[in-house]
Amino acid sequence: MKKTFTLLCAAMLSATFVHAQQDSLMIRKIYDEALVNGKSYESLRYLCKNIGQRISGSANAQKAVEWSKKLMESYGFDKVYLQEVMVPHWVRGAKETAFIIDGKNRIPVPIAALGMTVATPKEGITANVIEVQSLKELETLGEAAIKGKIVFFNRPFDPRFIETGRAYGTAGDQRFMGPAAAAKYGAVGVIVRSLTESLDDYPHTGATLVDKDGKNIPAAAISTKAANKLSAMLKMRKFPAAKFYFKQSCQLLPDVLSYNVVGELTGTAHPNKFITVGGHLDSWDLAEGAHDDGTGVMQSAEVLRVLKAVGYHPKNSIRAVFFMNEENGDKGGIKYAELAAQNKEEHIAAIETDEGGFTPRGFSFSDVSKDFIAKVNSNWKALLEPYEVDQLTIGGAGADIEPMKKTVPGVVLIGFRPDSQRYFDVHHTPNDVFENVNKRELELGDAGMAALIYLIDQHGF
Repeated sequence: MKKTFTLLCAAMLSATFVHAQQDSLMIRKIYDEALVNGKSYESLRYLCKNIGQRISGSANAQKAVEWSKKLMESYGFDKVYLQEVMVPHWVRGAKETAFIIDGKNRIPVPIAALGMTVATPKEGITANVIEVQSLKELETLGEAAIKGKIVFFNRPFDPRFIETGRAYGTAGDQRFMGPAAAAKYGAVGVIVRSLTESLDDYPHTGATLVDKDGKNIPAAAISTKAANKLSAMLKMRKFPAAKFYFKQSCQLLPDVLSYNVVGELTGTAHPNKFITVGGHLDSWDLAEGAHDDGTGVMQSAEVLRVLKAVGYHPKNSIRAVFFMNEENGDKGGIKYAELAAQNKEEHIAAIETDEGGFTPRGFSFSDVSKDFIAKVNSNWKALLEPYEVDQLTIGGAGADIEPMKKTVPGVVLIGFRPDSQRYFDVHHTPNDVFENVNKRELELGDAGMAALIYLIDQHGF
């Protein structure tokens, strides 16, 4: 009996070794294909330079949909199709104008209207400014101090966070909820410090909350250099206080029909079980949307192309999804989750890549236990470590796949985590252009995600 048990253990160890060796060889093939024959960088160049900005509802967004479908078809995926989704259609209009008014001096400063906000009157708004650091401070000041003024939210990024997305999270409430909150106290407009630690003159746009039942007031982001200047002048001049003028002409038009773009490699054993990888095809209108999120969609398509190119036939179906309308509505992600539930699809995992095309570091797993993470690390860390994509942690996943949590039982949501240090230098700005993407960093991310999807497909969780 003892000899039989010993032989059984030896056989199991031998099988484990063989599987690990096979996995290691396949991952090496994946990296070789992505780094030698990669297509994502040149595809990104076309998306950025030939199509450009892709705000939801725009003609360029539709061009991007049509081109993306043709791209996936050219890769020879088993299925390529569109999912209809109604999306908001917000337009910026003429370039914004803003001045700090200091006595007789008018000092121009760069601003950008926040997404979904409203226009100023045609003549613009001129008013005294009240600087605050938080939404809580609005409550403390109350209507008596705020009514008739422009509220200036000036809480900066907290530089103590190593992962800069956490700094974005702690500062972002003033942009997303600040204008609606200030309107309740009688403010006539809102200016928000750009969400970046970088000191420059590029204002960072981004969505703000629209109160359908309440009053909406014009809101704009101001560059960090201009925010510092405005704050210093407010501190220097109490009587008479410095004033602020701004003018913007944005509009919210009726919703428009748009599409998620989906490509699929059909599973050989479980065609009705799915692993999804995706990013969002829409972008803000200030630039080309290179890192946010052109890199993400091109990486998602490249994952499937690479797996196909190395001759891998997945057990489960693998999808690349280009979601529409992440920036100002999340309608594409919501629609994808609705359709998955409606079609009774079983999803094993969904990976989102929406943190830029920088050097890959690893993956975060949303709403899982410490035991789950320990098991994932035990099984896969050694295989991913040679490629420096082995940081497997508990954390967020992404806005486009988050709706699946409610509609698709059992799905594991995963965020691709590249190095975060430079992302918010270009995020939502005119600087988010193709030239700021590094080819090798992008391709390493392609391969890292393809490797993880291979492991999930082979072994599950």
